[in-house]
Amino acid sequence: MRHRKAGRITDGLWYLGREEAGVYLLEGRDCSLMINGALSHILPDVLRQMTDFGIDARKIGKFLILHSHFDHAGLVPYFKRQYPHIEVFASEAAWKIFKMPKAIEVMNSFSRLVADQMKAAEGLAGYDTEWRDDVTGTAVGDGDRIDLGGVSVSIIDTPGHSYCSISAYESTMKALFASDAIGIPYKETVFPSMNTNIDQFQATLEKLKAYPVDYLCADHYGYVTGAEAEKFVELTISEAGKLKGEIESAFRKHGGNVDAAAKALNGSFYAANPDYFIAPDILEGVFKQMVKYVQKTTGPS
Repeated sequence: MRHRKAGRITDGLWYLGREEAGVYLLEGRDCSLMINGALSHILPDVLRQMTDFGIDARKIGKFLILHSHFDHAGLVPYFKRQYPHIEVFASEAAWKIFKMPKAIEVMNSFSRLVADQMKAAEGLAGYDTEWRDDVTGTAVGDGDRIDLGGVSVSIIDTPGHSYCSISAYESTMKALFASDAIGIPYKETVFPSMNTNIDQFQATLEKLKAYPVDYLCADHYGYVTGAEAEKFVELTISEAGKLKGEIESAFRKHGGNVDAAAKALNGSFYAANPDYFIAPDILEGVFKQMVKYVQKTTGPS
């Protein structure tokens, strides 16, 4: 079953934010962990929900970024500046990206673009959400654990969507926080965003099959529970195979022209999904990445 409304998921685990982007709050005895940085424009919603649900932001001691894309790191600058004691975790590769001036510029500009698209920019007035070089933290990778006191998450390296992607798993709840390393549960579909390396994305899915899942905690469009959560990795494997075939077909159809194939794929996607949260020109860049990977691995059409 798919859930997109903010609130308590189960004892000690909350979903906060909006339908197009959310964060998770995992509570331990010593502190709480916020998982996923989300989009900056959901900040007013998250702060209001925390007040409504009686969540004390001062108890947040740790913040885990699952990969470096702008739509998964937008809340981090505000929380780190507002609560300097918070320890921020991300992969080593992500921290390298966060130190790049060009990457910071792109993150901030894309965040503004999506906030405008979602008609949420006005609500951010007065909040300092822009990334700068003052946000630092700790690198984590495969096998590391983040302990909250009686509750902990294990880190899993899950590349494919991006080179810096990691996931987190809480074994008692059987909660998997896979970010975009797994399919995005948009409406009743699953969109496998295999941006960087399609083969790695598919290998990551095979790796995640080993984890029993009662709560599939996605970064976009909420979380999934029950029988659908148990089968979500398998469903993503199936959809990833289909999308790879569509990309290869578009590449051949357009005579090996990467730009034309990406434009066609993007046009078809938005014809079917006109209210998808990412601006069309940004998603066209994602399709272009995937087509380029097909070009690299298959050669000329």
